[in-house]
Amino acid sequence: MKISPFLRVRVIPVFHLKNTSMELKKFLSIHILCVLVFVGFIYYVTIFIFLDGSLSLQSSAGSLHALIFTLVASLCVFSFFVCVLKDPGGVPSSYLPDVEDHEASDQESKRSGLLKKQCDKCSAYKPPRAHHCRVCRRCILRMDHHCAWINNCVGHRNYKAFVTLVFYATIASTYSLIILISSALHKDWDFDEVTPIKLFYIATGVVIFGLSLTLGTLLGWHIYLTIHNMTTIEYYEGKRAAWLASKSGLNYRHLYDVGAYKNISLVLGPSMLKWLCPNAVSHIKDGLSFPTSREYS
Repeated sequence: MKISPFLRVRVIPVFHLKNTSMELKKFLSIHILCVLVFVGFIYYVTIFIFLDGSLSLQSSAGSLHALIFTLVASLCVFSFFVCVLKDPGGVPSSYLPDVEDHEASDQESKRSGLLKKQCDKCSAYKPPRAHHCRVCRRCILRMDHHCAWINNCVGHRNYKAFVTLVFYATIASTYSLIILISSALHKDWDFDEVTPIKLFYIATGVVIFGLSLTLGTLLGWHIYLTIHNMTTIEYYEGKRAAWLASKSGLNYRHLYDVGAYKNISLVLGPSMLKWLCPNAVSHIKDGLSFPTSREYS
């Protein structure tokens, strides 16, 4: 029986509306609302109080700084939305690992190998680098961690967006701090008198400085992980593996470390022009297998 074109047109929008509503529900989180309010506050005080107070938005220098800060802040917000909405990557229901046992090929040994690759929580088979997230209640491909601030896991498909988010957020907060300091130096302060505006500058400066330091540290951490092609989980697992290897007189090397440039390309993409574009992820594969150092040795 053929379905008329009229009926098809009615079915498709309902499906898309359902998906859209599910995506919008991710924003119904206290953490995400706090992030959006905080970003709005930082943007407002940076442009309309600190920058306008030091250079004036009517001047060419003030307008240029406002434009640059707005661009960086917009890229930060865009990266944030990609992190929230992008699925980190779940294990396909049809996934079945390959079990190669060269020492024993009997059926019992193969069954034992499969059990080792099975998740204890959701009883699904786990590809290499996948881990179970107790918040999302499923296994996530190349899982790094679950982030409450994006109400989502950071995994295989949105890790690049997370790195660019931290990068743009670090640049924006540092830029805001510089504008705040510049504005404070332009004012004729009476250091013997405590005024509300002085307290506001000090309190805001402390907050933005703390934010810049925290984000800068986080950015440095994920640059290190990207260069070594590690996740946060793999880093701590690797520390234990390295300790065990040293006790046996062996050297430990992360299995997926294939060289700095290749590691960066696997995460950010082969084109340097697209490294800072959070949604340029055409290079991302299925996440079920990854190149190893053995293949490049």
